[in-house]
Amino acid sequence: MALVIRMRQQGASSRQRFRLVVTNSRNPRDGKYIEMIGWYNPFGQDDKNYFIDVPRVQYWLDNGAQISDRVKSLVKRFAPEVVKGLTEKKVAKVAKRRTQRKKA
Repeated sequence: MALVIRMRQQGASSRQRFRLVVTNSRNPRDGKYIEMIGWYNPFGQDDKNYFIDVPRVQYWLDNGAQISDRVKSLVKRFAPEVVKGLTEKKVAKVAKRRTQRKKA
């Protein structure tokens, strides 16, 4: 089962709000989800238009969940340390592969 952190659409089509959820990648966009880890309201006031449970996001990422591009940009804007950790892991993985290729 491939887990993904993505946005789930809520509200009317003209006043959309979104939930940040952890779900199976095969589920539909607005289908069932495992856990809600935040929300985002693009029409809200700047200081009250989002909530992200950063420890839960980190927990799911550590347990193998993938993160969608749009959620990644939101998390980067509001909790940059999480995305910084993802980037560091990716860079370390690429560096490790390079050293293994040079040895072979």
